[in-house]
Amino acid sequence: MIRFLTAGESHGKGLTAIAEGFPSNIPFDEEYVNFHLARRQLGYGRGGRMKIETDKAEFLSGVRFGKTLGSPVAFFIQNKDWKNWQKKMSVGEIEEEVEKVVIPRPGHADLVGVSKYNFNDIRNSIERSSARETAARVAVGSLARKFLEQFGIKVGSFVENIGGVYPANNFGSELLEGKKVNLKDAWSLSRKADKSVVRVLEKEQEEKIIEKIDEAKEKGDTLGGSFYVVATGVPLGLGSFVHYDIKLSADIAQTIMSINAVKGVEIGGGFALADKFGSEVHDVIIKRKGELTRRTNRAGGIEGGISTGLPIVVRGAMKPIATLMSPVETVNLQTMGNVKARRERSDFTAVPACAVIAESMLAWVIAKYFLIKFGGDSLEETRDNYESYLNKLSVRLKKNFE
Repeated sequence: MIRFLTAGESHGKGLTAIAEGFPSNIPFDEEYVNFHLARRQLGYGRGGRMKIETDKAEFLSGVRFGKTLGSPVAFFIQNKDWKNWQKKMSVGEIEEEVEKVVIPRPGHADLVGVSKYNFNDIRNSIERSSARETAARVAVGSLARKFLEQFGIKVGSFVENIGGVYPANNFGSELLEGKKVNLKDAWSLSRKADKSVVRVLEKEQEEKIIEKIDEAKEKGDTLGGSFYVVATGVPLGLGSFVHYDIKLSADIAQTIMSINAVKGVEIGGGFALADKFGSEVHDVIIKRKGELTRRTNRAGGIEGGISTGLPIVVRGAMKPIATLMSPVETVNLQTMGNVKARRERSDFTAVPACAVIAESMLAWVIAKYFLIKFGGDSLEETRDNYESYLNKLSVRLKKNFE
């Protein structure tokens, strides 16, 4: 079983992450992690923090001569802005009085945080609930995706819409309805999306979204949107229907939903399937080149909590960011009077970044279930187990029904 922990505050010294449970001998280096960290920071509509931080991961343990050791891999990502926050975020007590944050922002963890943890300063809630923590997730997710790549499993994403601006072509539908049912390399989606400043697949849509973001900037407002994250090369058989907590679909939904500001997750056709006849929904089983497969992929690559061998297709919805430059109403916790919410340096939209983070989280879940099924203390042992499974899968199925 793999697992990870992250630690660190938004304006503390930095972020720490520890990932453990991976086999030895996975090729891995800091350059690979930093490439995906840089992708997380891109996107039109990001805030001033992105001009300060250039995220770089430092390996503290678990890697030697470019390969994992099988021991915990520890990462550290420095917060360059820490130099401006040393007094405000001091670990020890200081004589100088630091102004407390007493005005909560609707839509953020400000009020619920101080209520739950008995704080008298909202800063204590802001720091850990900030999406800055997701940089650490991208670091550990990079280890998961590098592991999966050894078995031909690729993860990619693209933005479907920002602020209600959708593409002329429904690329998500293509993934589900047959045109892209045999998509071989999900990373090709990211390669194309990364060429757009808002990570969409159509130039005309990009231009309209930029106009919408500029409108939000003028109004002091923010925008949400939706994205697709896809995994290809995933073998049939990951997950289980035996217990609720080992269904692949359930774990994916929880993990994507755990990303800051994500309020909805669909796998395959999702909610749209609820409005149709069963004959319009289920993926017909066919035989192609001697192997069983499906004509469509409306289930999004998962049936009964188990991977089908088709691309895993997940759609996420991100709400607009809570910090507004033209704030909505709230209450001052010191005076209990009505006021406008406070401003905290933030983005106008972060949907492109959210999609990149979702790649890491999907990779993590698939790697988790891959290792549950195939195990192995070294990459070579895992590969032997995996290849044996693939070689015998069709033979066993045919023999069982003779």
